Amino acid sequence: MNVLILNASPRPEGNTTIAVNEMVKVFEEEGIDVKVIRIGNKDIRGCVACNSCSGSGKCIFDDEVNEIAKDFEAADGLVVASPVYYASANSTLTACLDRLFYSSSFDKTMKVGASIAVARRGGCSAAFDQLNKYFTISGMPVASSQYWNSVHGLMPGDAVQDEEGLQTMRTLARNMSFLMKSIDLGKKQFGLPVKEEGKSTHFIR
Repeated sequence: MNVLILNASPRPEGNTTIAVNEMVKVFEEEGIDVKVIRIGNKDIRGCVACNSCSGSGKCIFDDEVNEIAKDFEAADGLVVASPVYYASANSTLTACLDRLFYSSSFDKTMKVGASIAVARRGGCSAAFDQLNKYFTISGMPVASSQYWNSVHGLMPGDAVQDEEGLQTMRTLARNMSFLMKSIDLGKKQFGLPVKEEGKSTHFIR
């Protein structure tokens, strides 16, 4: 089994990376293959609503997003980790996920999702809520931990002092590993849930 982690911090050794690495150690202990992609230093533009992906199955802007989509399709789980600047995920991750989830045409049902927010003090729960919406609109179960998935620190390296935050990351990785393995067994025995034909209700007629 394998999990894809998107690290949206522009700092290669920042507090978001410390949080991600705490999860990576547990995933490896659980026998889960991990691929970490750091996108915080990438120039990823937002969606322009051209809808060309509806025909091609990929984004018209052929950058990291289309490459990430291949790894996402092959993964059993996705972790998205973001530093928090203004009570939300940073703009790079938001742009990436808007395009990734909208343009990719593969079925995401029962891939497990988890989000991580890292901040000096406040805004983590708002960013956490924002990121989980990508999963819940896509049929993806959301892995939980012992607390909301946040780690705190201001200067690079401060997060090592947040013992509760790092424990939350380890618990999250263990729970996510269990959930991915359980879903894999369930798919083998029962298959995926039956899907109805999609219905769209518009509020302006």
